[in-house]
Amino acid sequence: QVQLVESGGASVQPGGSLRLSCATSGSIFSIYVMNWYRQAPGKQRELVAAITSGGRTNYADSVKGRFTIDRDNAKNRVYLQMNSLKPEDTAVYYCNVQYSDPSDRYLEVWGQGTLVTVSS
Repeated sequence: QVQLVESGGASVQPGGSLRLSCATSGSIFSIYVMNWYRQAPGKQRELVAAITSGGRTNYADSVKGRFTIDRDNAKNRVYLQMNSLKPEDTAVYYCNVQYSDPSDRYLEVWGQGTLVTVSS
């Protein structure tokens, strides 16, 4: 069974930076896409950034130019570098991975979330 563990969430002041990490464990044959979502209090979960196996990236308009997603294919890890953080970036950030297992089943897994708080 594949599991995800996020880390790196913290409280920072506006304008600060954080780097989130998501580590995978378990039996993964091939990863299709790795995503970062976030959910702020009282709001729906939203896609923040995505990166495909080929390295193609996609970002929410609200984070373009400030956040960067990257991945370590050898370690099956994904990262989210967050710069110029704003109070509206405050949320629980979730890692999501869509992959196939050795039996070629298409599967999806979520991490438990890591809290990012941006406040002065």
